Amino acid sequence: MTSLSIHPRAKQEYVSFNETLHPNPYQCTITILPHQTSNEVEHVNNIEYLRWIDKAAQLHCDSCGWEREALLDAQVMWFVARHEIDYCSESTPTDQLLLTTWVDDVRRVKSWRTSYIHALGDTPRVVCICKTLWVLVDIETRKPTAVPIEMAEALEPLKPARIST
Repeated sequence: MTSLSIHPRAKQEYVSFNETLHPNPYQCTITILPHQTSNEVEHVNNIEYLRWIDKAAQLHCDSCGWEREALLDAQVMWFVARHEIDYCSESTPTDQLLLTTWVDDVRRVKSWRTSYIHALGDTPRVVCICKTLWVLVDIETRKPTAVPIEMAEALEPLKPARIST
């Protein structure tokens, strides 16, 4: 497995950005590791952004009380159905990166999440923006399953959850 250096940021260390629409986002600090850069050009390989975005979503769920063990106990797991990613600027091994993420909405079996990665510095800049469609899947049947209301509420979606109770 590829190693990642992504760690939750303490709330008192959160950085505000104009792009952050959620009043209570989740942030992670990213350290770029040598194997995450391109061999040909000194910048971060694009696949690494998806790895960070995926890991940040897991860490955010963990922080909401839905750790992997709890999901497995419930016989469900979030699966990615779609990533829409825009690479806005490159990042290099010397950049300090900050990932900000939040849940936009939760519907019956799915959820949209927004993630931004910023390079910090004198003038922070957006490196990439990603919208991810997650689907809650029953592990046994491998079919979409209803999101429990307590999970939807714990994720604090930007828009009120639209699920059956």
